[in-house]
Amino acid sequence: MRFGYAAKGFVYAVVGILAAQAAIGGGGKTTNTKGALKTIVTQPFGKVLLALVAIGLVGYVLWRFVQAIQDPENKGTDAKGLITRLGYGFSGIAYADLALSAARLVFGSGGGSSGGSSTQTWTARLLAQPFGQWLVGTVGAIVIAIAGYQFYRAYSAKFRKKLKTHQMSRTEQTWATRVGRFGLATRGITFLIIGWFLIQAALQAQAQKARGLGGALETLAQQPYGPWLLGIVRWG
Repeated sequence: MRFGYAAKGFVYAVVGILAAQAAIGGGGKTTNTKGALKTIVTQPFGKVLLALVAIGLVGYVLWRFVQAIQDPENKGTDAKGLITRLGYGFSGIAYADLALSAARLVFGSGGGSSGGSSTQTWTARLLAQPFGQWLVGTVGAIVIAIAGYQFYRAYSAKFRKKLKTHQMSRTEQTWATRVGRFGLATRGITFLIIGWFLIQAALQAQAQKARGLGGALETLAQQPYGPWLLGIVRWG
């Protein structure tokens, strides 16, 4: 479980570093998690490092499925608990795809798209279904709701319950809370942008309007004061 969280954190750290480099004009780029994998594999000993990341991601996937099925955190079987556990399951599936992409890169068979095309591909598939625009719009609304939940978590700071505050000084508690709130708020901003693009894709019935993580970061970079905004989100 710890190895899995570390691997996940490492991938997002690479995304953040590349975004920071793009913000300051240091040669980086806005990308998503699969783009980060491709960056890792091009580094010295990249395949070895990426193999470790892939193994860690598999561990994270297994832990998500344990959370969903065995319920070690006692989320329960009421509506809220089942929704949370279902979310763990979907998270496990998503990271299983990322782990598979990492494995493919290690063995030289390609790792899938690194841009927004994967998001656009499944958006196009949904649009092709009966009531496709409603389906995409619903997904967009759910993503925006997730963004709202991230903002709520940042405001409520309930994550403090998971901290060993009795082992921390008052200063450590204060900074841990500030960092946690900042991270959750910037995560909410990213989800908000992704959800907004999905809504636009639904309204206009155009899959190319959809954006994933890389597209959301790119959108921030294109705004007035974009490098500053991108830098703030990167640190979050």
